[in-house]
Amino acid sequence: MEHIPRPVSAFQLFTFCLLLLLPACGPAPTPVPTSTLVLTDTPTQPQPTIEVPTQTPYVITATPETVVTASAPQGVFFLSLEEGDYFHLFAYSPQTLPLTRLTADAWDDITPALGPDGNWLAFSSRRNGYWDLYLLDLGGGGIHRLTDTPEYDAAPSWSPDGAFIAYESYVNGNLDIFLRSVTDPGQAPLQLTQDPAADTSPAWLPLLPGRQIAFISDRSGEPEVWIADLDHAGNFIDVSNNPKMVEAHPAWSPDGSKLAWASTDPDSGLTSLYVWDARNPDVPARWAGSGDWPIWQDNNNVASRLPAPNQTFLTGYTTAGAISIPPVLLPGVLYGFSYGTTSAALPGPFQTVSQVTPAFPFVAGTNPQPNIPSGSASLVTLTNVTALYPQLNELAGDSFQALRAQVAAQTGWDALGNLENAFVPLTTPLNPGLGEDWLYTGRAFTLNPVLVQANWMAVVREDFGQQTYWRIFLHTAAQDGSQGMPFTQVPWDFSTRTTSSSAYENGGQLMNSVPGGYWFDLTTLAAQYGWERQPALTNWRTYYAGAHFNELVYPQGLDWRTAMLQLYPPEVLVTPTIVIPPTRTPTRTPLWYRSPTPTQTSTARPTSTP
Repeated sequence: MEHIPRPVSAFQLFTFCLLLLLPACGPAPTPVPTSTLVLTDTPTQPQPTIEVPTQTPYVITATPETVVTASAPQGVFFLSLEEGDYFHLFAYSPQTLPLTRLTADAWDDITPALGPDGNWLAFSSRRNGYWDLYLLDLGGGGIHRLTDTPEYDAAPSWSPDGAFIAYESYVNGNLDIFLRSVTDPGQAPLQLTQDPAADTSPAWLPLLPGRQIAFISDRSGEPEVWIADLDHAGNFIDVSNNPKMVEAHPAWSPDGSKLAWASTDPDSGLTSLYVWDARNPDVPARWAGSGDWPIWQDNNNVASRLPAPNQTFLTGYTTAGAISIPPVLLPGVLYGFSYGTTSAALPGPFQTVSQVTPAFPFVAGTNPQPNIPSGSASLVTLTNVTALYPQLNELAGDSFQALRAQVAAQTGWDALGNLENAFVPLTTPLNPGLGEDWLYTGRAFTLNPVLVQANWMAVVREDFGQQTYWRIFLHTAAQDGSQGMPFTQVPWDFSTRTTSSSAYENGGQLMNSVPGGYWFDLTTLAAQYGWERQPALTNWRTYYAGAHFNELVYPQGLDWRTAMLQLYPPEVLVTPTIVIPPTRTPTRTPLWYRSPTPTQTSTARPTSTP
């Protein structure tokens, strides 16, 4: 097990952990025995719809509040982490289990959800070429297929009795929530939502009888947290009700008394966790900490994904304000995780898989150019790449070509074959403010911005502190579910800068809705090949060129100056200091224009003659 998360420094801990006191609640429901699961592979049948009656008032019940000890939970995290070119499943416990690999094949496994009995793990996988739901037996290692459709099926959530799973599915060009029986796989799935808006991220109330499902929908104009009442089909209640924020990833506390979710402020771009008390539904949700994907460990502890510009952390804290899990650096991007207790002895049947060493995405060149001094590098020409100067630093060329090939395989088209810029010589000035851009080092490239206008590329704004970053998504050529996955986030729209004064001041605004179709996350894959995104300039809102939304950099731990010295001598980077020569003081000029001082002349007085 070569990837073992490690606690970060005190500085990182101070930077990433912001805590808020929240109330504690009661015990979790009793697990359901494994015997309730009957698993067979059955083709999907036609999907019936649910009749929508008139809306009725929403009321939720919860178990009485009890005292919970402050000790940290002893359960296990099940995570989907990117490793190389694919997402794999892992198990991890801060107290007892190092990061242990559960899957290691050449396909993606995402959004794991631990069943209420603790022995079955539901997840989405593209192992058959399309996204379907599967169940992993943690005790025996067997995998059972739950859905068999060409559509995207993901984000499973168990009913509290373990008999059903709610999930999101991309059907007829839209994301909707479906319910499928686990105990009777031959039963056709039920379609819970049928709104033209995107409905995603279902979270089934874990409290028996479990008659409410929380989910995200932009039916109100922007993503909000909604709750569906299964006792009254079609009764959907907006519980976040905050048009100024963008919500994502709802999660119930084990006793069903609280609902956590992530909220992003479109103006600042910052994302935080909020907790809503279901026993007091009219009270607005309260800020609970930093993170963007909350899950409950118990009624008193919340864990969350904690993203950084080019890293991902796992953290946890109690509602009483104590840190239960210091930020743990993960080896890759996290795409879904779950938590709970299990009787399975891990790694157990996954012992062989846990020891697999995945192949590195690419092999860097080991044949340096001749006649190049030690510590220096030359430029190599990129084959079949269109750019003003289709060259890169030789130390970045192999990684770029490997990334380019994988992107083409994942999207169905050569997105990196036509660039805005690759290497830029010092004799070619860039836009103002970009004098120390990484394009000069030969370790960066910028995608063609025309792709945004043509709807073949979209960017999502992500803010960390005072810095703004962008996540790049590419539209896939195949739209049948075999490439990419549907959008669940709202991209940024730069074009509104020219149509609205407020949008101009903010550098654009969020799109009106979640775009349809299948998309591929280029930023996440590029990070596995060493390519990182850079922050936008501080004036990006009024300076389009300063957004840096289409640039990726291959730093290899170097700063900009060190990277420049691989191509240029130090003299090139010396900025000449302007020296003003001394001015000679002129000799004083006589004041010739002044008239001489007049001299008094005596005049003879006349004398009188007697």
